[in-house]
Amino acid sequence: MDERTTVTDDADAVLEAARRAREAAVALAPLTRAQKDAALLAAADALEGAVDRVLAANAQDVERALAAGTSAALVDRLRLDAGRVAAMAQGLRDVAGLPDPVGEVVRGSRLPNGLELRQVRVPLGVVGIVYEARPNVTADAAGLCLKSGNAVLLRGSSSARSSNAAVVEVLRGALAGTAVPPDAVQLVPGDSRESVKHLMRARGLVDVLVPRGGASLIRSVVEESTVPVIETGTGTCHVYVDAAADLDQALAILLDAKASRPSVCNAAETLLVHREAAPAFLARALPALRDAGVTVHADAAVTAEAERAGVDVVPATDEDWAEEYLSLDIAAAVVEDLEAALAHIRRWGSGHTEAVVSADQRVCRRFVEGVDAAAVAVNASTRFTDGGEFGFGAEIGISTQKLHARGPMGLPELTSTTWVYTGDGHVRG
Repeated sequence: MDERTTVTDDADAVLEAARRAREAAVALAPLTRAQKDAALLAAADALEGAVDRVLAANAQDVERALAAGTSAALVDRLRLDAGRVAAMAQGLRDVAGLPDPVGEVVRGSRLPNGLELRQVRVPLGVVGIVYEARPNVTADAAGLCLKSGNAVLLRGSSSARSSNAAVVEVLRGALAGTAVPPDAVQLVPGDSRESVKHLMRARGLVDVLVPRGGASLIRSVVEESTVPVIETGTGTCHVYVDAAADLDQALAILLDAKASRPSVCNAAETLLVHREAAPAFLARALPALRDAGVTVHADAAVTAEAERAGVDVVPATDEDWAEEYLSLDIAAAVVEDLEAALAHIRRWGSGHTEAVVSADQRVCRRFVEGVDAAAVAVNASTRFTDGGEFGFGAEIGISTQKLHARGPMGLPELTSTTWVYTGDGHVRG
């Protein structure tokens, strides 16, 4: 079979999957909350019952990743264990327990001409998710899309293909005995980049694409897709320690933001310290970061404090200020004041989450006003930017764009709205 035939077959398979998803979306949209919740609970039970099958498939993915020399951070994102599978199942149950956004009246009024006007939430239709490494996204995305009345086309990375296939097989098997059509959850056929491109160009069959992953994946989807995209951006998150910061509090926040789970998008990647706080804070923070296994990419002022503290650091470059490490690395700089910190964040930030640590409420207010981000943490870790932590249940991702949705994308963000107006024989004339 020549290459042209293979590409055509990939295109046909992807478009056929999208057509089946479109039909499933039509059947799914009018289902009641009880019907959708029953399907989610059945899927959760099935996932727990298939833990051995899912872990066996995941072991194949992990083995391939290790043989390919994949970084420890990416292997951590890929690896499943019994606890993570149980968490996936619980995530589906949690989504079942959330209010159904479909049919919610966002606003309404009686117009002067007597028409009753309502803006009502409706499903988006068919949602494509393009994501990397983490197979738990497969269950999370499926659960959120089903609850919000959407069919979902899942395109995970080739590194997790065995895990994703096993999870989707379990979910579809569970749906077969419910009111939700199994084609509401599908893997995009094919492992090549061409199959992703066919998904990105399935305008009219796919209503929206959501990319989850690194900067190159997101940029590729945004630039090449003809299907509308909701951009879940990278997390170049900053922690700014002000001159008025409680240093004990600042140290605890920094260590949690950087070291509690460095491979996720809400981990801190840059530390900024007010020059007046720098000597006292860095004398404590640099040894603590070293003890936590964190490599500090330091500017000249931080390097000087590191020498006094007897801590090894590496020189920072411009690339470090823009880097989403997703590893035990952090860039660090001393800034002149709050305004200098804000200027640094405006230049290098990705619009995900920015944190300020200060006992001065005027500083906190100015920081909130001065940063342009989906979330701002005041005297708290960046790690709280998460749908679960916000009480939304699981999330599709953290949207860093400003249109349609921004921040954690929970159930309401997976809907659009329809204007419904009801009259009594009204004509405009």
